[in-house]
Amino acid sequence: MHLIDIGANLTHESFHHDLDAVLRRAHEQGVGRMIVTGASRDGSEHALALARAYPGVLFATAGVHPHHAIDYDDATDARLRELAGDPLVRAVGETGLDYNRNYSPREVQLTVFERQLQMAVDLYKPLFLHQRDAHADFIGLLRRYRERVPAVVVHCFTDNAEALRDYLALDCHVGITGWICDERRGTHLRELVREIPAHRLMIETDAPYLLPRTVRPHPPHRRNEPMYLRHICEEVARDRGEPAEATATASTAAAEAFFGLGDITLPALVGGERPTTASSR
Repeated sequence: MHLIDIGANLTHESFHHDLDAVLRRAHEQGVGRMIVTGASRDGSEHALALARAYPGVLFATAGVHPHHAIDYDDATDARLRELAGDPLVRAVGETGLDYNRNYSPREVQLTVFERQLQMAVDLYKPLFLHQRDAHADFIGLLRRYRERVPAVVVHCFTDNAEALRDYLALDCHVGITGWICDERRGTHLRELVREIPAHRLMIETDAPYLLPRTVRPHPPHRRNEPMYLRHICEEVARDRGEPAEATATASTAAAEAFFGLGDITLPALVGGERPTTASSR
């Protein structure tokens, strides 16, 4: 089983002390490649640094999450464009709208989201998107730009059937996380994943967040990590009524096509010395 984690926040401070071990455990569970999410200017810099330090294993996105939209300025836009132009940065994002917490004012979120949509158009890069409790505004903006970008993934999908069908109508990919394993709030996803065409379904951990609640034995900590992608794959496969190998094969092929990873061979991992980065100190 070969898997690609399309969304792992490996720049998070919880990975600073043991990233090599995290990647080794992931590799042992069949997760050979991971996309490191850039969610702020500094985080996008760090994500690219990790991709350079672990060639063939890690790749990056570059963007500003709506939580950090209030910090977006012209200098940030210029730097993100530079970062997104690097071959190791495979998508613009994480960007979008989040009206659940409103850490940034909604009008600011809308402006910053649209600037990053335009960035993806200008660079002709895929989009890695976030939406929570903001579907009407989100889909309204996305419809205006969709035909001018090569691909879109709505990552960590947690919404309802109407939202899912809107995304599929725009030929978007959909990222499923361990939210589907949460009996308190994710049970609706167990039905909805059947509606996602195999070539539009991708899977992710969103590590260190969203540790699957159905993992057994349950680890003594709450940190999620890419090794648990295999568990998510097995849960999604069960809900889709197909073998886990079929879900793995299809989701990996979808991720390879989306992020342009098809010609990259799986490296032998892990254990040698790696260049020092901010995450490995």
